[in-house]
Formats: sequence, structure tokens, C-alpha cells
Amino acid sequence: MSMFSTLEEAIDSAREEFLANNPELDEDEISVGQFNLQKYVMQDGEIMWQAEFLADESDDGELLANRTGEAAQAVFEGDFDEVELRQEWMAENTLHEWDEGEFQLEPPLDTEEGEAVAQEWEDSGSNNESDRW
Repeated sequence: MSMFSTLEEAIDSAREEFLANNPELDEDEISVGQFNLQKYVMQDGEIMWQAEFLADESDDGELLANRTGEAAQAVFEGDFDEVELRQEWMAENTLHEWDEGEFQLEPPLDTEEGEAVAQEWEDSGSNNESDRW
């Protein structure tokens, strides 16, 4: 699964991956049971996203469950508000890159870069809170 700099790209990729993994489904019978999402803050402060669609609500995915049932189907069909998805994202679920490819729920503060990213993160929230989520 790849990371994308925009939420829309991540959702489009997840849709394509779901279709590729389910070639037996006709366009008329495509049914999505779960939409999963993950937000990342890279060491350089860049925000990245991953998304996935699962056929069944009970399936275990690699990412956090975000929508199920009809809501997941709506996202799959492109009937969603990206701003709403961003605003509903819980900041405590964001993964922060500590080392190349290693992520944790807290930003690293033991380096100048980590402190700068954490400060930048805090500062950006005072101007436009929806960008943080």
C-alpha cells in the first residue's frame, strides 16, 4: 500500500486496488463494507495518507476503520466531503515518522527536526485547524 500527499489520491488508489483485487465483481454489484484510513506526518512535516476499502465490515485491514456499510460505499462511489473526512480525523490516531519507515503515535522531540515539526504542527493549528486533521 502506498502513501499519498492528498486524501483524494489515497482514496482513488484504494478504489483501484479494491477493483483489482476483486475482478469477479461486475460494476453493478460492487459492494464495499468498510473504508479504512491512516494519516501520517513525515519527518520533514509533510502530511501523507493511506486508504483501503474492504468487502466486509468484519474484515481486518491494515489501517484504522473510518466508515462502514453505506457510509463506506458512499466514499467508494465518490460521494463524500474531503473537508469533513479531514475534520473528523482524530489527531491522536495520526502516525509520526521517527525513523525511515518507522512510525509512532507521538512526534519525535529528541532532535531539532522533531522539535521543529512539533512546533510547526502546533502553530499550523492556530490558523487552520482542519489542516491538522
